[in-house]
Parts: sequence; structure tokens; C-alpha cells
Amino acid sequence: MAVRSARDRKETARRGEEIYERDIEPSLAEDQHGRVVAIDVDSGCWAIADKVLDASADLRVRCPEATDVWFLRVGYRAVEGFGGNRLRSRK
Repeated sequence: MAVRSARDRKETARRGEEIYERDIEPSLAEDQHGRVVAIDVDSGCWAIADKVLDASADLRVRCPEATDVWFLRVGYRAVEGFGGNRLRSRK
């Protein structure tokens, strides 16, 4: 059974981006570019992997109570896409 968050999706996105920029991005090495980050926006717990499912599984192991999760791809505007440009630049 899927667990639904009571939080608005825009609020989840805002909190996820805030946690990423404040806590995660400064600690990432340049070789992490293109990897997927899964962030539990309630606890700030996060996991990084090459694929969404792997990041999700790693986060579930670290934080089994995570229900409000934000995903992003390091250095890109979206997790998946059909083209376009990077939003963030490499450090």
C-alpha cells in the first residue's frame, strides 16, 4: 500500500531543494555529477545512487519511515528528461 503525504507537492519540492542546497550539494564531489539524490524532506536523511530505484532503496534502508521524498539529479534541472540544459553548473 502506498503512503500518501499530507504535504503539498510544491512544499515538498521547496523543502527538498532547500535541504539539497544547504546540506548536500556542498559535500558532493565533482564525480557525483549526474547521480540521483533521494531526500526525505521531514528528516533531511538522503541517499545517492546512479538510478532512482537504487537511491530510493538506499534511502528506505537508512530511513524506513520516509514518506515525503524529493528526487533530483545532481547538476540537472530534472531527474529524467528529453533534452535541455543543465540548471546547475559543475563546481
